[in-house]
Amino acid sequence: MIAAKRRRERPRGSSFAHAVKKAPRGARALTRKVDERADALLVRAWGPLLALARSLRSLAARLLRRLRPPAALLFRLLGRAERLLLRLAAGGGRAATRASAVLTPWRATCLAVLAAAACLVAAQFVEYRAVEVGQPGYAGLPAAGAPAVGAETAGAAHAYLLVPVGLLAAALALAALRDERRRGPGLGRLVFVLGLLSLAVALLVDLPAGRDVGAEASRFAGARAVLRDGFYAELAAAAGLMLGGMLMVLAPKAAARYYARPCRTRTSLLGRAASALRRRRRRRASSRARGARRGSRRRKGAVSAPASPR
Repeated sequence: MIAAKRRRERPRGSSFAHAVKKAPRGARALTRKVDERADALLVRAWGPLLALARSLRSLAARLLRRLRPPAALLFRLLGRAERLLLRLAAGGGRAATRASAVLTPWRATCLAVLAAAACLVAAQFVEYRAVEVGQPGYAGLPAAGAPAVGAETAGAAHAYLLVPVGLLAAALALAALRDERRRGPGLGRLVFVLGLLSLAVALLVDLPAGRDVGAEASRFAGARAVLRDGFYAELAAAAGLMLGGMLMVLAPKAAARYYARPCRTRTSLLGRAASALRRRRRRRASSRARGARRGSRRRKGAVSAPASPR
């Protein structure tokens, strides 16, 4: 009988270690050399890298020492500017509060009406129309303009009718400054009527008269009537009087509606529940509690029964 060669049983899971042991020795030697070279390079570079870090640190420290004074000065200036702006804002708030107490909306409206009336009076003495002669010849010349003839003031077209209208509007505005509540709306209606009258005069009288060339058409070639600043000043003053009159009429009503309107602030569920608890009726006491609270009633004139004899 011949005995067979006995095989060794390998434990499971050792195949990877066996494969590593069977790897060529040249590859393992190569990886060792690469590792050693990398370690050597790192050791050699450590000194220069440390020196570079130290030089950068010293450079940053020098730069910070040089930048610290201007930076501190900049922040000080910013702080002073901030304090100055805060003071200006506080002063502006106080000045606005005092100005709002002096210049109320009603007074501002009356002053605007007064300014519109003054503009209407001044517009009567300003040229409102003129006739330009030879206008087609000056069409391509932006630097030169056609000569104007036959200029007239706005008051000459309607016999200075709007001068007393403007003076009356100014007097009504001064009267409204004294009495705001009683005569304010009535004076505002009068001012609106005066503004409407001024607008009607400007559109119905001044506008056709300003567009009419007249006798200059036969005397000059290329004559054309143009409207000047006086006409537009009349229109602006009339619109200002109308707007000021409307504000004088509506201002007291708007103020009354503002102060008399109810509060419509929405409340949360917790607020509604709290208000419901406050509005809930008081619970009626029980019979025992009422008896204890009232006490025993005694009959009037009642006499106690005599004691029984012993």
